[in-house]
Amino acid sequence: MPGGRLTQPERQQIALGLADGLAYAEIARRLDRPTSTVTREVMRNGGPHSYRADLAHRATEQRAHRRKKSAPRTPGVSPGVDGRDAEAVREYEDAFATLFTQQGLPNMTSRVLAALYVTDSGSLTAAELAGRLAISAASVSKAIAFLEVQGLVRREREPDGRRRERYVVDDDVMYQSTMASAKATAYLGDVARQGVGVLGVGTPAATRLENMARFMDFVSESIARAADQAREVLYTKPDTPSTSE
Repeated sequence: MPGGRLTQPERQQIALGLADGLAYAEIARRLDRPTSTVTREVMRNGGPHSYRADLAHRATEQRAHRRKKSAPRTPGVSPGVDGRDAEAVREYEDAFATLFTQQGLPNMTSRVLAALYVTDSGSLTAAELAGRLAISAASVSKAIAFLEVQGLVRREREPDGRRRERYVVDDDVMYQSTMASAKATAYLGDVARQGVGVLGVGTPAATRLENMARFMDFVSESIARAADQAREVLYTKPDTPSTSE
């Protein structure tokens, strides 16, 4: 199985495979690459509907150039710990940040959030974030302020009595985000239903909006119900080996 970075011809094959509607696993099989490699490549370069081989290749070269300029990273915050492949972790972090960007977060904010998620502690200081991402303290502050407003991170004081703060991704963030999405979907249904009276019950336009409202009601209720039922999953802790007395 070949290793190393994807080549431009391989990226062109990925683009052709996506255009043909092939699954990531099938594209990977044809390239003799791990499925995870193809998945990361596509998700950090626009997703399955926007992936372009030339842009992906150029973006990869630019990321590699940025890493050379920013190396070495701040001691103690390198992702290559506990036997992990540092390059694979960085690539996954990039892909995760790209996914957040595709969902509407600003680019720098996405990078900060992804960096927090891939740390075991789920928390970093401003200095650690700046060193890890090779960005300014002002950029960190701006990103954290945005994430706080969205309820995606919280601040904690360092326990050593110093004034330094840590930024933490809360275990409940995904639940709160999902519930917010459910409320937004329900609101869209409410707005659609308001148009029924304006356009006249029984008219084609009003019927279309009523159907939309009913659909949104069902989807929002289903999302909220599923989130409530699955909430405890977010608090699952890693298995720890039992110790004999």
